Amino acid sequence: MSGPLNFFWHRRDLRTEDNRGLAEALNRPGQTQPVFIFDKAILGLLEDKSDARVTFIHGEIERLKKEYEELGATLLVAYGNPVEVWSKWLKKYSIASISTNEDYEPYARERDKQIRALALAAGTQFSSFKDHVVFEKSEVTKEDGSPYVVYTPYSKIWKKRLTQDDIAAAPSKERLSSLLKAAPAELPTLAEMGFQKSALSFPSVSLNEAIVSSYDQTRDIPSLRGTTRMSLHLRFGTVSIRFLTRRAMALNEKYLNELIWRDFYQSILYHFPFVDGRSFRPEYEAIEWENDEEQFRAWCDGRTGYPIVDAGMRELNATGFMHNRVRMIVASFLTKHLLIDWRWGEAYFAQKLLDFELASNNGGWQWAAGCGVDAAPYFRVFNPELQMKKFDPDMIYVRKWVPEYQELHYRPIVDHKMARLRAIDRYKTGIEKGRSRA
Repeated sequence: MSGPLNFFWHRRDLRTEDNRGLAEALNRPGQTQPVFIFDKAILGLLEDKSDARVTFIHGEIERLKKEYEELGATLLVAYGNPVEVWSKWLKKYSIASISTNEDYEPYARERDKQIRALALAAGTQFSSFKDHVVFEKSEVTKEDGSPYVVYTPYSKIWKKRLTQDDIAAAPSKERLSSLLKAAPAELPTLAEMGFQKSALSFPSVSLNEAIVSSYDQTRDIPSLRGTTRMSLHLRFGTVSIRFLTRRAMALNEKYLNELIWRDFYQSILYHFPFVDGRSFRPEYEAIEWENDEEQFRAWCDGRTGYPIVDAGMRELNATGFMHNRVRMIVASFLTKHLLIDWRWGEAYFAQKLLDFELASNNGGWQWAAGCGVDAAPYFRVFNPELQMKKFDPDMIYVRKWVPEYQELHYRPIVDHKMARLRAIDRYKTGIEKGRSRA
């Protein structure tokens, strides 16, 4: 490589199509070198060495690398600590600028702060761009500039201020001629990073528009393929949020509303990073949880005796996916029926979900536990039997995942009526105690 280069850092944007940061990098004077780092700090936290998400990312990096190589360029791929990797690259290459797309999670913000300082010390410009969401940070706020903590008014302002420019495709694909021409670089293998290939399958990146069109009618029925399964691709940026928003606006407002929920939870995590570990409503920290480890393990394994709960957990364990309606049911069951700290469930989902994303996972769990923004009231306790009758009346979903349901020994580990009254009393007492401490 010769002459000053523009490096583009792929992270949660594993595509060349409609990529804001990549488009910006390619538009700078000079040539652009795309890079990706398998982050040791993140991978080191994964207990399952056949974690399907690592297999998915590795496969997508292989695809992306091949796409660049077909253009006579290459994707530089490293495995290590990002600060150490960038220190080496800044010494090895003449880098005029580093461009990347914003990541709003606490770890990522601290990491980017360190890389930015490293780049500036080397005389290299560091720039980050909005790509992962439609609206970021403080783009949708109240008149006084404070963030919304209730979804409905947030969504109304979100829709009101949306323009075609906000969802226009970034011209990254059209500018790929600015890539640095280079020989293919090596790609670390899964084995070299301490992982092995997962046997799980992944949903297609192609949007099924028929599902989007009927989304408002089918989204709550777990036995149907009534959701798009785009969440994995949104999580790792193999599809553009702007593309999905354009299609949602054309096809189904209910689907659009779900995409807005995603922006909303990203905004909450950005403005209130403490929610990663603590309740948004501080008074809920005083709730006395049962935290029965045996019951928690039964919940994890899908052995609670409540068919809809067990079906959801078994689907998750077997596929890395759980239907969204069932996610709410199993989360409510854990936090209300079993009185187990929502953080236990949040961590289990983080371990198992292919589409795990901190903001949405945290927001969903705090909603179920009543302690988050715009959350379900503490006295709202889902009845799993009624939920099953409403959303799986013919037990198609349940029979698929819990074939032994009709057997006589299939008994619940906790009585619904007792659990409901206990939860309401325990929550009420804890919340009152928490408020008295404030």
